[in-house]
Amino acid sequence: MSKNQNIKSYFGAGPSKIPNEVLKEVQDEMLNFDSTDVSILEVSHRSKNFENVVNSTVNLVKDLMKVPDNYKVILLQGGGNGQFAGVPLNLLNTTGKADYIVTGAWSEKAFKEGKKYGAVNSVFQTSKTYTGIPPQDNWVLDPEASYLYYCDNETIDGVEFDFIPKTRDNVPLVCDMSSNILSRVFDVSKFGVVFAGAQKNIGCAGITLVLVRDDLIGKRVFSFEDFKYGVRSCVHLTYDVVHPSKSTRIYVLNKVLKWVKENGGVENMEKMAIEKSSMIYKVIDDSKGFYYSHIKKNSRSRMNITFRVGGPTGDEALEKKFLEEAAAEGLLALKGHRSVGGVRASLYNAVTVNDAIRLRDFMKNFMNKQ
Repeated sequence: MSKNQNIKSYFGAGPSKIPNEVLKEVQDEMLNFDSTDVSILEVSHRSKNFENVVNSTVNLVKDLMKVPDNYKVILLQGGGNGQFAGVPLNLLNTTGKADYIVTGAWSEKAFKEGKKYGAVNSVFQTSKTYTGIPPQDNWVLDPEASYLYYCDNETIDGVEFDFIPKTRDNVPLVCDMSSNILSRVFDVSKFGVVFAGAQKNIGCAGITLVLVRDDLIGKRVFSFEDFKYGVRSCVHLTYDVVHPSKSTRIYVLNKVLKWVKENGGVENMEKMAIEKSSMIYKVIDDSKGFYYSHIKKNSRSRMNITFRVGGPTGDEALEKKFLEEAAAEGLLALKGHRSVGGVRASLYNAVTVNDAIRLRDFMKNFMNKQ
């Protein structure tokens, strides 16, 4: 039995690892939140205590991401999927057109949802196999598009942008950063809307962070009467009428944001993301094909490393053995998404450098034993 068997490293793609320090704080305060003598699960969402949590959370977001004054920070329900509808509902102007960059399963879902609200265009010919991002020179942009949409990091395929796309003049850039928010520094002012589901890098499932530029709020041309079905369900997605979510999940989000700030901010999270992902990709690249990544090097995700074991198509028996032995060593949730198979190691902010070292060493040892 390995001496590492009792050490657990969790590489789940989402819901994902939350920092141990945060879990301990939540545990300690579970029965007595902010000296109220009741749990955070019981305290009124209209209370001053919880209002303080919401305000603190908004301020932490602004601080960590250097959000300009002309942007609103909105906390919503519905997850990233909710914003697949929320974006066109709020941003499709009188042209009713939009451009989408489809580089993986999540941007493809957003593209399909956008079709329900207007004439959306995929800026390049898409494939069911996503291995990278075509050069921007090859994109065909609609001159009447209301916005340009993309997903910065695709968790299933392991594709991540290493640049911010350029848009036409006065065309807002919209980005789904659900899986890499707070893992790299970026200029918020280059975007019209940024949104992120919390269950990857910034908390637990159930909260969505939305940053939206002031001039894009209240500009929707649809009225609720324009929709034959589900009219009432659209209300919580419109930026001009929505009220901030009062979910207790904001409490966990608040704790994670404080943890990021106390651990060097986004700058240090980015540094660690590079360190962790680089050591795993090096094992893959040095393995002479034993471990195989289909993703082009300039599009490799720092958050979700996908690869096959035993060659380009993978050896089913060998991959099963890899996953079983990894689990026995306490390396958990490494199985690839069911739609693509193989192995996936998600290295979100809460995954430590030591977790990545353990995975690296296991990969080397497993390969040498075969």
